Amino acid sequence: MDLDRLRQEAEDCWRIEPAGAMRVPGILYANSDLVRAMDDKVYEQICNVAALPGIVAASYAMPDAHWGYGFPIGGVAAFDPEQGGVVSAGGVGFDISCGVRTLVTGLKRADIEAKRERLADTLFAAIPAGLGSTGAIRLRGGEMDAMLAGGAKWAVRRGWGRPEDLDYTEEGGCMAGAVPGEVSEQARRRQRDEMGTLGSGNHYLEVQEVVAIHDTTAAEAFGLAVGDIVVSIHCGSRGLGHQIGTEFLRSMAMAAPRHGISLPDRELACAPIRSPLGESYLGAMRAGINCALANRQILTHLARHAFERVLPQADLQVLYDVSHNTCKEEEHEVDGKPVRLFVHRKGATRALGPGHPQLPPAYREVGQPVLIGGSMGTASWILAGTRESEQRAFSSACHGAGRAMSRRKATKQWHGRQVIDELAARGILIRSQSYRGVAEEAPGAYKDVDAVVESAETAGLARKVARLAPLICVKG
Repeated sequence: MDLDRLRQEAEDCWRIEPAGAMRVPGILYANSDLVRAMDDKVYEQICNVAALPGIVAASYAMPDAHWGYGFPIGGVAAFDPEQGGVVSAGGVGFDISCGVRTLVTGLKRADIEAKRERLADTLFAAIPAGLGSTGAIRLRGGEMDAMLAGGAKWAVRRGWGRPEDLDYTEEGGCMAGAVPGEVSEQARRRQRDEMGTLGSGNHYLEVQEVVAIHDTTAAEAFGLAVGDIVVSIHCGSRGLGHQIGTEFLRSMAMAAPRHGISLPDRELACAPIRSPLGESYLGAMRAGINCALANRQILTHLARHAFERVLPQADLQVLYDVSHNTCKEEEHEVDGKPVRLFVHRKGATRALGPGHPQLPPAYREVGQPVLIGGSMGTASWILAGTRESEQRAFSSACHGAGRAMSRRKATKQWHGRQVIDELAARGILIRSQSYRGVAEEAPGAYKDVDAVVESAETAGLARKVARLAPLICVKG
């Protein structure tokens, strides 16, 4: 991206002035090297989002931003329903509520070293992963409805987890306002055998070591210290979420002219929040969020049992579970007044600052854990939300490293077996059903996650707490 098209407002903060159909400016948070490396398509998508009806303040992009469907991945935008604001299926994405759950284990590196190979094999056998992967759970009829309405709460009631897990999950493990009846039969069919599965793409279950602490107060609140072993699970709503996105994008694109909406890009298909179609999508999308929350809850249960077989002294407790493909109704301050807005975060996470009432009491003084996934050969991070992020981007931060090249290009540059062997030489064990999937997710296909995190902190979106290094990765 050409920096001359942007105006630097502050360190790691760039502005695109409104032009043409744009109703608000574009704001991009990243250092100059990250911006230069971004595709021009990101610039175009930031501007297109800024042209949507009812958008408030700005169209934002996070430091990990890259080209996506309609919205850039790493895009954040809030809409006011009282000003004709819209909800966009493209602004949520196909993998509704894709997110990360991190678990502390009570273990240190020395505790697992002699059993790492066995642990890797046991986790790989216990966690269904890969394209079209299915699990042991079969949902039919009313049980599917109960899952879509109840999320992780439903999973815990069924015995897949502990009640205290819900205290450290966004929305308490259940997204209010879900309407299972808005989820099509095709979406249900796609999901009925996929609960408790990772899926494919960039999804993973990773055993990680805390290698550095940057904020001792927050780290203590989160239960983290150097040398600790944690487990991170990255996955979403599987086929159900994809089907919801596909169906509503089509419906929204067809309905846009009836609502007087001129789309700068068909991929930005949307509907007024206060319309039957908008409300139908919100009901289905919230059910998709609950599907993802339930899925990560079941995977937590499976991971606990795998650890019990290899390291019975382990105690896997949820540090936090955060989604990064959502649209949520939230209260934010606009021009000094509280306003109810619908905040789209596509490839971006909520990052509530210290004192926010929605935070668990244990985290209220330090801010929300912000879980940043890296690639299987690089670091991941745990950050904490800041008060400044409310003004910066409606309490939002980045969600990962962000792709630097397409999956197709990655498979031309790397072979899966080669990647696995190179990582094994560095002490990182990879378990995957697909060499192609490993090649697509090669570490070199992603941006420098440390640079992304540094920019997020410099911009005031979140602050660094702990750096995590991968030891075992079960890939989707």
